[in-house]
Amino acid sequence: MMTGPTRDIVAIGGSAGGLEALEALLMCLPAHLPAAVLVVLHRPTERTSFLPGILARLTVMRIVVAQEGESLEHGACYLGEPDSHLLIGPGPRFHLLPDHFYRAHNIDALFQSLAHHAGPRVIGVILSGMLKDGSLGLKAIKEAGGLAMVQSPDEALFKDMPQNAIEHDGVIDFIGPIDALAEEICRAVGADPNGTSSDSPRLLASP
Repeated sequence: MMTGPTRDIVAIGGSAGGLEALEALLMCLPAHLPAAVLVVLHRPTERTSFLPGILARLTVMRIVVAQEGESLEHGACYLGEPDSHLLIGPGPRFHLLPDHFYRAHNIDALFQSLAHHAGPRVIGVILSGMLKDGSLGLKAIKEAGGLAMVQSPDEALFKDMPQNAIEHDGVIDFIGPIDALAEEICRAVGADPNGTSSDSPRLLASP
């Protein structure tokens, strides 16, 4: 069992094949997880995204489309809009940027902003995907005192993102299939994967 600083922000990034992995992961997490979950998936910007509704039907967690300046809360899973980048500023609070910033590296952008503003509190998770988005951001989280977790490349539908993270980010804290990832996330945040905790409290600013 991992010990150390309080972990209460779980940041998840995925691309091709990541939706299936994300669905499975969220279904394994309890409703009142004592952490906020932030999700970035590569999605087309030219059409309406139905991701919030899809996830809301599959998971017991509360699904929220993040708003500029909004504070994070435990037990909520936050998504950005397809045409904007989900970042974290001081507080920690959400900051949204138009999609022409960072281009295809919106996972790196979120992870790096979290490393800067909430480092030791963060668990970064890389799921299935092509190319290497997320590798630099996961490394930044690890260097800031957070935890780095990766879906097993053998299980991922597309191995590139998990494999790049493993090869280029130094020591990864945990590599495994989705069910094991969910258990390890629960251990890291102090949750019972088969039960619930107290009502969802608002996250406090880092000291």
